[in-house]
Amino acid sequence: MLISMTGFGRGEFLSEKYSLKTEIKTVNHRYNDISIRLPRHLNFLEDKIKREVKRYINRGKVDIYINLEYLDEKSLKINLDLPLAKEIHRNLDILKAELNLNEDIHLSSILKLGDVFSVEREELSEDLLWKDLKESLTTALDDIYEMRRAEGENLRLDMVEKINKIESLVKEIEKSAPKVVAEYKEKLETRINELLPDGSLISEEKLAEEVAFFSDKSNIDEEITRFGSHIKQYLKIMGEKEPVGRKLDFLIQEMNREVNTIGSKTGDVIITNHVVEIKSEIEKLREQVQNIE
Repeated sequence: MLISMTGFGRGEFLSEKYSLKTEIKTVNHRYNDISIRLPRHLNFLEDKIKREVKRYINRGKVDIYINLEYLDEKSLKINLDLPLAKEIHRNLDILKAELNLNEDIHLSSILKLGDVFSVEREELSEDLLWKDLKESLTTALDDIYEMRRAEGENLRLDMVEKINKIESLVKEIEKSAPKVVAEYKEKLETRINELLPDGSLISEEKLAEEVAFFSDKSNIDEEITRFGSHIKQYLKIMGEKEPVGRKLDFLIQEMNREVNTIGSKTGDVIITNHVVEIKSEIEKLREQVQNIE
């Protein structure tokens, strides 16, 4: 089963005291890179959040946004630091007199110069907070997992189609390969006859040696066999339950190496055209595999 690295999920937990909202966005990445943005006073939950995320997501760039909104007025208490406000006002009066200013002292000026007001939140149980946040987080993770799974299935179907096309082209190359040596022998004899009308100057033994040398040099049986093996492994790996992106990426590199060798060994026009088509399909597979977990 293939899992895409691209997805989005959302979860929410609502109680009488607060609302917890979780949003998760994932894109492709070589590793499992998790970034969490949450209110500062919830930082103590970061490690737990990461451990939970790793149960669902093995690879990709993961951005998590968590918002906590207090709904109960009793959960918040605003404290006024009156001595601080008076001290700021006194010093502003001194500054005003020293600089001979006629401007009035406004409340906004006092508020800008110090933490006259501070917000005190009701102490919440860490265990309860984690329990509620985990519910929101799990909903988002279930949501994103389903999206990544569905996208992975679409990728699998498309890749199977491309692999089947590649396999068909490899078989065409395999059919054309034996003709390459025969055509080379025919062209060689024609060329010799053009240059040396008296063909007796070239022995059959010498001609056979040249053809045998070319046959050995242009033989692609091993490459065809390995290519077929890579295709079978590719199809098998796509059915595995564990993350397979790196395995598929490695096989694509191996297939690309085989097709390059085939192209360099033979100059046959038909085979060369097939090689170009195969390389095009391999490149499409490479782009898709970059998004597989």
